[in-house]
Amino acid sequence: MKKLFAALCVAVGLAGCASTQTAPTTSSSYTTMDKSAQSAMTADGAIAALKDGNQRFVSGNMIKRDLMKQVKATGYAQYPLATVVSCIDSRAGPEIVFDQGIGDVFSARVAGNFVNEDILGSLEFATKAAGSKVVVVLGHSSCGAIKGACDDVVLGNLTGMLAKIKPAVADVSMAGDRTSKNDAFVQMVAEANVKRTVNDIMAKSPVLKAMADAGQIKIVGAMLDVKTGVVTWY
Repeated sequence: MKKLFAALCVAVGLAGCASTQTAPTTSSSYTTMDKSAQSAMTADGAIAALKDGNQRFVSGNMIKRDLMKQVKATGYAQYPLATVVSCIDSRAGPEIVFDQGIGDVFSARVAGNFVNEDILGSLEFATKAAGSKVVVVLGHSSCGAIKGACDDVVLGNLTGMLAKIKPAVADVSMAGDRTSKNDAFVQMVAEANVKRTVNDIMAKSPVLKAMADAGQIKIVGAMLDVKTGVVTWY
């Protein structure tokens, strides 16, 4: 089984996940994640690192990284500390809002930051196989996918995608205007969608649930305010 998994990793260009070689870690002003750093990292430590990174992002004091040195360092293998499920929104890039470098974060992105079989499999790879310590479901304010679900938008393949978000719309009991014109309603649905996605991960992936129950990883939700850059955690 181990040989089969290693072969699969090579086939998809992720041989570093099965490698026992530790990548070089030198960068101009930042230490790239390597095997020893990832092994020593706890789930709480990974969350703290993301929180610290968001504070740097908001304050404008982001780490000055030599990205090409990080490319060379991670060319041998990758040891990300965290995995983020986020929206495709151009304002919500997790590496940027958490001030992380190359090799620090696995990133799964889909409009509306929900999970399906493919994303769940990706999360299982990122944690069980490649050692990531935390799974973060990152929603954001003013989300176009959330607005589309609120408004029952019909448009090609988008229709089926929005159907996966509509359960979060039903989760919100607010009376009155339940459309995208109501900013408060949209925000409540976005938050409900994050919480629902966290629950879906636990319910639909026995692998991730077992790891979370054993304290090997944490699965948490967070919301990005696109007007301020501040991330709030659940």
